[in-house]
Amino acid sequence: MNKIALVVGASGIIGSNLAQELLANGWTTYGLARRPSTDIPGLQPVAADLLEVAGLETALQDLAPTHVFITSWMRNDTEAENIRVNSAMVRNLLTVLAPKHSVQHVALVTGLKHYLGPFEAYAKEGVLPPTPLREEQPRLPVENFYYAQEDEVYAAAERDGFTWSIHRPHTIIGKAVGNQMNLGTTLAVYASICKETGRPFRWPGSKAQWEGLSDVTDARVIAKQLVWAATTEAAKNEAYNIVNGDVFRWSWLWGKIADWFGVEAVGFDGTIHPLEAEMAQYSDVWRDIATRHQLTEPNLDRLASPWHTDLDLGRPIEVMTDMANSRQRGFAVYQRTEESFFDLFKQLRHDRLLP
Repeated sequence: MNKIALVVGASGIIGSNLAQELLANGWTTYGLARRPSTDIPGLQPVAADLLEVAGLETALQDLAPTHVFITSWMRNDTEAENIRVNSAMVRNLLTVLAPKHSVQHVALVTGLKHYLGPFEAYAKEGVLPPTPLREEQPRLPVENFYYAQEDEVYAAAERDGFTWSIHRPHTIIGKAVGNQMNLGTTLAVYASICKETGRPFRWPGSKAQWEGLSDVTDARVIAKQLVWAATTEAAKNEAYNIVNGDVFRWSWLWGKIADWFGVEAVGFDGTIHPLEAEMAQYSDVWRDIATRHQLTEPNLDRLASPWHTDLDLGRPIEVMTDMANSRQRGFAVYQRTEESFFDLFKQLRHDRLLP
């Protein structure tokens, strides 16, 4: 049967890797974004704004996707606005597609804020969940736009009869320029600035994150899980955590990253040193580095997202996730985390985004 995928957010870290995975497996693949990427061979771009229903109807009028993968979201100033905007994006998309009666499966990517709380209450005392995080843990008693997005998928599935899957990655490691949550590239840019200026590569986060166990999600791994869940009968109508499959301590990995860049690693010194404040002073420094090394992106803000890296590395608890739900259903992909980072760094250098 011909499988036609619509990847929403195809320009992002997850969406771009998913598009490549689908194309490699012979899917007809469309990539929807406000400014869709055209650098993935075979991906058919669709330009649309999910908040503009009339424009969305026009953009999708000739498309009848069998599988929809929602990997995008929009950051707003408050959680109430996050809920209003991000739920509308999902609702508008599925409402516009409903009359076509073509959709068989919808996959929604959210994340660990499902367990840790939204930006306004992220990993705060009083809402800290037990770890490892498991899919059956109840929703927190706070407003959360992830919950609102899920509820839109559930309502549309009941109305239109498609199956669904929810995917909850930890921090995503992969390449995307202009992404709002990009820890791997943020640390790579920070390390490159330290190398160029002779600064030490200082740990910016909490003691709990420095000493505790953690895990991350390679963008290539979640891409494989998304395809698996969409095509495996036993995987339908479930929520899944998705991480690489190993665990590590930042106190170990920080030195590995420092060695890769040839900089001096400095660990937790008793104080959190937020990267957002530190990197705010480096815009001109990075522009100079980009000019001297003929890099393709001189705008530091398009490469680094230190605000989100601070959220991840500043958490007051160790955070790791349980993968039993998908493992028991046959998903066995595994990725070594240090290689996720090193592969990313090599790609960033190859693409002339790092010196």
